[in-house]
Amino acid sequence: MAIDNLSRRSAIATLGIGAAAMTINEASAQTPAAAPPTVPAFAGNHQIKPLKFNPAKLEGLSERLITSHHENNYAGSVRTLNALRPRLAAALADTEAPPAIYGGLKREELHRTGSVVLHEIYFDGLGGDGQAAGSVRDAIDAAFGSFANWEAEFRRTGMSLAGGSGWTILGYNLHTRSLNNHWAWDHMHGAAAGVPVLVLDMYEHSFHMDYGTQAARYIDAWFKNLDWEAVDRRYAHAIAAASA
Repeated sequence: MAIDNLSRRSAIATLGIGAAAMTINEASAQTPAAAPPTVPAFAGNHQIKPLKFNPAKLEGLSERLITSHHENNYAGSVRTLNALRPRLAAALADTEAPPAIYGGLKREELHRTGSVVLHEIYFDGLGGDGQAAGSVRDAIDAAFGSFANWEAEFRRTGMSLAGGSGWTILGYNLHTRSLNNHWAWDHMHGAAAGVPVLVLDMYEHSFHMDYGTQAARYIDAWFKNLDWEAVDRRYAHAIAAASA
């Protein structure tokens, strides 16, 4: 069953990449001679954020793993997003382009935007000593009954995605004003009005190089390297946004 699911996911991913490449190429082929001036919504100027920590000093997560993850998966999504945005402007200006072509570009834009945002929060959450503290620790205690309850559910959610793909997200919801753990199948899943405070990448590229199929050991190592000061800052920003 696990092999069937993995094969299905691989097939879906392959089809998605192929469709995106096809739509980008088709849109490029139909680009008008004079594309409209670039505006912020269509500007491909997102910058790759460097790691804030020395990847060689993490406990249980190798420098090779972290560097590959950052340079290939995260930076790759930044570059693809930057390439997509001007192509969207060109496709929009082409009134003869079929809606399906524009839809393919918009889907890939959403996918890559989610990848960039979640990866940046993931890497920003690493480089600490793993000791939870601050107002977010108190808020987790209140929301889940205890920090241990929260951690148990967060780990369980992460393991439910092991062997495939997805994210586990601790988010603050601006509408319900509550903290919850969320399961995300891919970069495009997220609770409405949810602000990610802490995210765990459960795609195989985030751990397979070090741990193979032993996802639980990866989660252990991830917890040991969390920077809870960064998590607390994001929580404070979310609370301020909800109160504005």
